[in-house]
Amino acid sequence: MQQYGVNELRKMFLEFFESKGHLKMNSFSLVPQNDNSLLLINSGMAPLKPYFTGQEIPPRKRVTTCQKCIRTGDIENVGKTARHGTFFEMLGNFSFGDYFKHEAIAWSWEFLTEVVGLDKDRLYPSIYQDDDEAFHIWNQEIGIAPERIFRFGKADNFWEHGAGPCGPCSEIYYDRGEKYGCGKPGCTVGCECDRFIEVWNNVFTQFNGDGNGNYTELENKNIDTGMGLERLATVVQDVGSIFDVDTMKAIRDKVCKMAKVTYHSDLKKDVSIRLITDHIRSVTFMTSDGIIPSNEGRGYVLRRLLRRAARHGRLLGIEGSFLAELSKTVITESRDGYPELEDKKEYILKLLTIEEDKFNKTIDQGLMILGDMEKALEEKSSKVLSGEDAFKLYDTYGFPIDLTKEILEEKGFQVDEKGFKDAMEVQRVTARNARGTTNYMGADVTVYQQIDPAITSSFVGYNNPTHSSEITVLTTETDLVEELVAGQKGTILVKETPFYATMGGQIADTGVITTADAAFEVEDTIKLQGGKVGHVGTVTKGIFKVNDKVSLQIDPKKRGSISKNHSATHLLHKALRTVLGTHVEQAGSLVTEDRLRFDFTHFSALSSEEISKVEALVNEQIACNLTVDTKVMNIEEAKKDGATALFGEKYSDDVRVVSMGDYSKELCGGTHVGNTGVITVFKILSETGIAAGVRRIEALTGEGVFAYYKELEKELHAAAKIAKAEPSALIQRIEGYLDDIKQLRSENEKLKSKLAKDALGDVLNQVIEVKGVKLLAAQVPELDMNGLRNLGDQLKDKLGDCVIILASALAPDKVSLLAMASDGAMKKGAHAGNLIKELAAFVGGGGGGRPNMAQAGGKSAEGIQTVIDKSMEVLETQLK
Repeated sequence: MQQYGVNELRKMFLEFFESKGHLKMNSFSLVPQNDNSLLLINSGMAPLKPYFTGQEIPPRKRVTTCQKCIRTGDIENVGKTARHGTFFEMLGNFSFGDYFKHEAIAWSWEFLTEVVGLDKDRLYPSIYQDDDEAFHIWNQEIGIAPERIFRFGKADNFWEHGAGPCGPCSEIYYDRGEKYGCGKPGCTVGCECDRFIEVWNNVFTQFNGDGNGNYTELENKNIDTGMGLERLATVVQDVGSIFDVDTMKAIRDKVCKMAKVTYHSDLKKDVSIRLITDHIRSVTFMTSDGIIPSNEGRGYVLRRLLRRAARHGRLLGIEGSFLAELSKTVITESRDGYPELEDKKEYILKLLTIEEDKFNKTIDQGLMILGDMEKALEEKSSKVLSGEDAFKLYDTYGFPIDLTKEILEEKGFQVDEKGFKDAMEVQRVTARNARGTTNYMGADVTVYQQIDPAITSSFVGYNNPTHSSEITVLTTETDLVEELVAGQKGTILVKETPFYATMGGQIADTGVITTADAAFEVEDTIKLQGGKVGHVGTVTKGIFKVNDKVSLQIDPKKRGSISKNHSATHLLHKALRTVLGTHVEQAGSLVTEDRLRFDFTHFSALSSEEISKVEALVNEQIACNLTVDTKVMNIEEAKKDGATALFGEKYSDDVRVVSMGDYSKELCGGTHVGNTGVITVFKILSETGIAAGVRRIEALTGEGVFAYYKELEKELHAAAKIAKAEPSALIQRIEGYLDDIKQLRSENEKLKSKLAKDALGDVLNQVIEVKGVKLLAAQVPELDMNGLRNLGDQLKDKLGDCVIILASALAPDKVSLLAMASDGAMKKGAHAGNLIKELAAFVGGGGGGRPNMAQAGGKSAEGIQTVIDKSMEVLETQLK
């Protein structure tokens, strides 16, 4: 078999189908036209949808294309494996109500075996399990033995996207040989290893589905085929992966040359090499189609891909900007099929240079800030960078957390990753609260408003951490969809869920949604309009489709901690009303797995005694092991029963009442412990004012309290070690130190007073007369501002009517200036504030003050003599 290059294969495919009466159409832009369902074109069929739906008449009933595509669903895996990529070219031949299965199958076989020259004995077709027509064509017309034709189910060989046109598929697999296999005895078509690789997929659009499993035959049947060009080249060139085919290898080799590294010599470096090789293709093609880097939409996809590539260039040791230079190789390798790349070359290179330079400046700023943070850690003898600082680097400078970790680990530091995640959570919650909507990741909330109002979700998770239900709705961040695939972010709605959505101050449950073959990590649970609950997150494995039966599992440990803290807020509320009075009302709360925050109406700060009483009351009720009982009852009946309703809250006719023994009874929809003893212990951390008449308490429960005291104990021992005392004797040692400090301060004041008196004798002989006013301008050694004021007062008493200007330097860059004017001097026009304002400039400072006394600071002791010399001149301009 001849090893054709990528550009040759593209040309061969298009020319073959032109010979079969197809119109060759150039690749459409990566930017979808009149299609809000896609951010970027991700398949050969996507830009042709108007022809399939009948919205537009195709230029010919037979069309062939090689379409540039981008998919970012698996972006996190790009580089880590040799399978994943974001950019690819999709070869396709399409029939709009013209030919059907016989021609499509025959031509796919003809192209692969006769044009490309693949070995017939290494090709294996697959069909939909019920598609006997396709089986007959492969077996009787093409001549494939029955045992070489594989029947697969709906998940693999039936294309369906909600209601509308759909149909069975027939794929063609190529056996690449044992060297690419897993070596298992049962290895065959359908195995997950790299031996049997799908190269062609024929989709026979012959039905119209109602979305509920019912199908009717289409009058005009369509053909939609797809074959990845890079994947075909992998087979034809007999190479390990798409990164080894000729056009991509040229880019890969250029990366290695720039970085002065060798491919397959270091696993970590290989990840970066593959990632850059892939991303530079996406970046180059997106830029050529007019996409501009931004912080939203497809512009954000471009920016993210570009910055990921730039960062991995740094990891490889490439110095300075390099993406524009690398893009030249992409253009050279792909301009045969995409001449627009050459036409827009100058623009592409300029835009990539500007964007990469911008990122380099940002990342350099981040490195500087990180350097300062490292110094601060060293000064504190700490080895852990706070999550808040790591988040600042991420949020302000676009500094990835893994890069921060890597740099710090090289220098023996660590990052508080939990603190970083907490800061991310705070930003997310704050941003969402500020928006006043339940949208996420910046997506338009209207994606949820598109959901059928008749669809609702029931919460069944008060006592059940797991539940089985049926998917009713799937969305991406912008659209309602029929399926979510691995790597995609989105929202899943089900009929019944054990996941608690953020509301009433309680944060959302997280966890997983699974089927036998798929998994979805729930990162947030949100309450939607019309009694719906959305599970927001990412598909980590497989595919989810509407109507799938799924298993829902919350994080039980997180739920347990949240429940402890929520129940503690009820006990706290009642304790505050008991200690402070019934005017106390809940004004807000936040219940997380780590701590609780409770805002309440009160008009003064709590005393230490009041805080102790409140804390003791809550702990008493915890120790009593009060049973926590919940019941649903009529709102009026609940109020008559003594249940506390939250101020300003809107309730339905039937409400849920949570009672804790006879101590607390509140209307609440949140999750709680079974009895108060589960909370274990309660500790108030702080009590502060947040608004007029509103106070805030932050507190911990259970394990959080133990962790808090463990940290306090650690700090106590550290302090005792520094003080060279046993922890039990630390107070006595500190008191001793305080006595020593007090005595030293007293001695210091005596020394200052003596120094001032000594200086008094030295400066009196420097008095001169200016227009009948005595002026004393003098430099005094090493006195702070307090010392200068004391000396000035003494000089005024000695001299009577006068103007005094004193200067002193405690360090070359720490200058103090003082000006004083007596009543008599002021009557003649002297103004201390104006004097000091003008003279301070000579020591690089500024200041001012009243007519009788003013002071200033400066940074240059060298200018003190100039201040003394200029004092008479400045005073003369003031005096009458």
